[in-house]
Amino acid sequence: MDQFSSDPLSGRFSDDPASQRNAVRDSLFLAATLRIEQVEVPVRVRNLSAGGLMAEYSDPVDSGTPVEINVRGVGWTRGYIAWNAEGRIGIAFDRPIDPLLARKPVGHAQGTPHYAKPQIFRG
Repeated sequence: MDQFSSDPLSGRFSDDPASQRNAVRDSLFLAATLRIEQVEVPVRVRNLSAGGLMAEYSDPVDSGTPVEINVRGVGWTRGYIAWNAEGRIGIAFDRPIDPLLARKPVGHAQGTPHYAKPQIFRG
């Protein structure tokens, strides 16, 4: 059996280290903004790692196309299209990011609001 797969979703279709996808990926569902060829479009991020992400994007785009993506908590990050298949794209980042930043809470609240009903546990 061949060591490498031609399936672009497997991430092991070339000798390029960026496509090997050895990093731990965090599965999630986030809205983000993709900037491709000077046009900004909304996308949905499906998984995220320090080295890249997978997002839903149905338009055809060539591998190697430079892009920028704005993920909440992470900010604008430069990278390039690593693969494009079945309405999804893989983006390899130019520099590693901290994927946990995308999981941080959005609000700046200090605690439970005073109007929230407290939960009382008996037992």
